[in-house]
Amino acid sequence: MEARGQTAEIMIAEARKAFWVMVGFLAVIWVLQIPNWASGYSLSYEYGLRSWDLASLPDIVSAPFLHWSWEHIEGNSGPLFIFGFLSAYRGVAKFFSVTALIVVVSGLGAWFTAGAGSVGAGASGVVFGYFGYVLVRGAFDRHLIDIVVGVVMALCFAYQFTGLLPQEGIGWQAHLFGFLAGVLGGWVFRDRRRRRPAPASPQDGSRSALLKELDDLGL
Repeated sequence: MEARGQTAEIMIAEARKAFWVMVGFLAVIWVLQIPNWASGYSLSYEYGLRSWDLASLPDIVSAPFLHWSWEHIEGNSGPLFIFGFLSAYRGVAKFFSVTALIVVVSGLGAWFTAGAGSVGAGASGVVFGYFGYVLVRGAFDRHLIDIVVGVVMALCFAYQFTGLLPQEGIGWQAHLFGFLAGVLGGWVFRDRRRRRPAPASPQDGSRSALLKELDDLGL
């Protein structure tokens, strides 16, 4: 029981960190939106990702922080916070690794497949990456709570799947590759827990088996 109490405390601490990480992420993109808007969105044009332009490859990192309008950033902010928090609450360190994978795969996918010379910017590729990660993480980690969260998110945000389809004027390539990167991240960064050693007595064995079962279910 003491070990379970410590586990709960760790999860609460990670959830608190996840909350402030996402608050910080949103604060950065909203602060950047002000000079971007004031300059006629010159930052999005200059630091957005220009497909098939080798000089623009470093902009894979900057493009998710920039947007094309107030409506654009408003539309991304809610899902970004929700999916980002759900991706991070079990471990912020792993979350940063998942984020890096999503940013790179989403950016490279858009860079290769979007029309030549088109400029992409916005956090939607990252949003779809977190969405994909949240959907599959529970299954890969065998955490019942995360499986339930994934199912609920899939039902509540089913309309998001339309963003994976080709649409005129929308960077669906970043959405699609971001989503695939999130699914891949669920597998690559899955919880590789070691099996507990065999119990010393039948009574201990029953207790250990029960605890392992609850642990596997994510409870």
